[in-house]
Amino acid sequence: MTDTVWLDEENDLLMYIDQTRLPQETKICSCKDMVELFDIIKRLSIRGAPAIGVGAAIGLYAAASRFEDESEDGFLYSLRRSAQYINSSRPTAVNLAWALKRMVKRAEAEAGKGVDGIKAALKQEAKAIYEEDIETCRKIGEFGEPLIKDGATVLTHCNAGSLAAVRYGTALAPIYVATERGKRVSVYSDETRPLLQGARLTVYELAESGIPVTLQCDNMAASIMATGKIDAVFVGADRIAKNGDAANKIGTLGVAIIAKHFGIPFYVCAPISTVDFECESGKKIVIEQRNEREVTEMHYKSRMTHPDAKVYNPAFDVTPAELITAIITEKGVFKPDELHQIENNA
Repeated sequence: MTDTVWLDEENDLLMYIDQTRLPQETKICSCKDMVELFDIIKRLSIRGAPAIGVGAAIGLYAAASRFEDESEDGFLYSLRRSAQYINSSRPTAVNLAWALKRMVKRAEAEAGKGVDGIKAALKQEAKAIYEEDIETCRKIGEFGEPLIKDGATVLTHCNAGSLAAVRYGTALAPIYVATERGKRVSVYSDETRPLLQGARLTVYELAESGIPVTLQCDNMAASIMATGKIDAVFVGADRIAKNGDAANKIGTLGVAIIAKHFGIPFYVCAPISTVDFECESGKKIVIEQRNEREVTEMHYKSRMTHPDAKVYNPAFDVTPAELITAIITEKGVFKPDELHQIENNA
């Protein structure tokens, strides 16, 4: 598989796989302005916390490279406004704000070198964020791989594989590394209602990689865990609070509760950039509420419920730290209450 997001350096374009078209079509698209970038992230053409961050960084550079401001002050003003606008597209995924803040900070540090100098620095920073994501996800895989025994069966929810990052992903990175090292690993993937990221994306990328994968409806997780077939659960995260509470795709909390009941280890895999050390607990995490049509009409030929029905459609839920066995990062494996050890290095 190709990278999920990347920079076309010759034309200064954000390139990406449109994930709304998978698995029926693998379509490569480009983006060059902030309005389009907002829409791409909002409608989940680029999705997954790491991919959103990298895509936002590259996309912000692509847009900034076309700014017509001739003065540094005007350019920096346009850049800050663009970053604020793009950041509002997905409020829960902390990697989005992290990457945009890093890009703006780099631009401000280059003040005095002219607009062209700032643009060159932004390009360099976007490329650095891209390269770091590849290395980070690989390291998450290497730290998580020893937790997967040969012949293990893993359950995952949503998509936190290569399609959620540049390569490797987070929750699936240990599986990819384990497979590279000769371990036999099979996966059960929750379909992940209502957007079906598990059915459309996780199954697609695992099957394309030759890893045995079984699709199941979300409400079948308890049933398969009760059989004793599941050795571990690996999931990603869009934001992790300072106390170890983790926000991930809606339905993750239920999986964690069931895993706790059956004594199955529950691992959250995420880069340190996903840890929000300014957020004391999961109660402070803003949960994105999405359009009701995702529940009532998407993936159906016609509306599947009564026209007067109200719809509750949060994009994420928060898994309390006490349900999480460990958090796997590029710096190592930590208990939720050990995250403070890496705070100063984040």
